[in-house]
Amino acid sequence: MASSPALRASPLNTAEPVWQALDVCERTAAAVLLAAAGPVLAASALVICLASRKSPLIAHRRVGWRGETLWMLKLRTMWGPPSGNGAPFRWIEYIDDDTGPSSKSADDPRIGHWFARFCRRHSLDELPQLWHVLRGKMALVGPRPVTSRELREYYGNDAGEVVSVKPGLAGLWQTSGRNRLTYAERRELDLQFVRARSLRMYARILVRTLPEIWNGSNSW
Repeated sequence: MASSPALRASPLNTAEPVWQALDVCERTAAAVLLAAAGPVLAASALVICLASRKSPLIAHRRVGWRGETLWMLKLRTMWGPPSGNGAPFRWIEYIDDDTGPSSKSADDPRIGHWFARFCRRHSLDELPQLWHVLRGKMALVGPRPVTSRELREYYGNDAGEVVSVKPGLAGLWQTSGRNRLTYAERRELDLQFVRARSLRMYARILVRTLPEIWNGSNSW
């Protein structure tokens, strides 16, 4: 999706040496983490394939940096019964769905497998997004990418500010209540991150993310 006037990124100086250096560090860290997580990803993909009889990865269309389309990779954690239509197996299923979830529930019937619940609780399903960080399409810390409908409906005139920075694997609202927050609360935290962005805030979010992932609190 090309940038539209409603989603055009607001001016933000990301060319400063400190942010350029951080970008290099993030991409290097993503390469190292991908290599380290390779066995975990491979084992997880195998379990998901056997449990779901579907592709282990999905790529959902989201709005990325500067309003560009981001096919966000995730391990599949939701599935229904096998379709049985004889379609060829693919490692990645591309989902061109603009709506996005209106809310998340711990009792979602599509999350019926214990391993899927484990992956979501501890964010293992987000590990494939390290590939986007390596390619420079995402950051380790930033607003989580959402769909264009979510941007229009919940961010309105502030959407351009949110997409002026790279979307992140972790963000301010992920460490401030996560799935228990309303869209209005997420919007305010995303805007707070963009407007007050600093290395200190970046480091604080990164450090606070680790126990959140380990404990799996407020995540489903």
